[in-house]
Amino acid sequence: MKIQPFIQKIDRWNARIMHKYGFVFLRYSLAIIFIWFGILKPLGLSPASVLVEKTVYWISPEWFIPILGWWEVAIGVFLLFRPTVRIAIFLLFLQMPGTFLPLVLLPEITFTTFPYGLTLEGQYIIKNLILIAAAIAVGGTVNSKDTQEELH
Repeated sequence: MKIQPFIQKIDRWNARIMHKYGFVFLRYSLAIIFIWFGILKPLGLSPASVLVEKTVYWISPEWFIPILGWWEVAIGVFLLFRPTVRIAIFLLFLQMPGTFLPLVLLPEITFTTFPYGLTLEGQYIIKNLILIAAAIAVGGTVNSKDTQEELH
């Protein structure tokens, strides 16, 4: 038995499995992140609440932070069910621009050295780029015949 063909066979099998289930796992991962991070806000447990309060200082945090949290929970719940993915993506893209506001409004909190040295808060914000990319990838599957049969 030649090693090269065996490794290629395993590689093709791995690629098929990842192609078949990757977007499902990506969608569920996004859902978990949005539900988890979102529910912390109305419960008063989110470390991001202080940053939100300082960024959106013109709105009362007593009602804005819980609404923002429930909005994020809604995004996550809509991501769980294939027929509502479009709603989730729409809500996500309405919410995401606001997550970058601290980079502009609070550079002293988000940067150690502008424009490349990020604080922990700045890193927390920049990681949203991967959430956006993942949402675009998931959103790109809503009409795909291959993904219509997810895990069915």
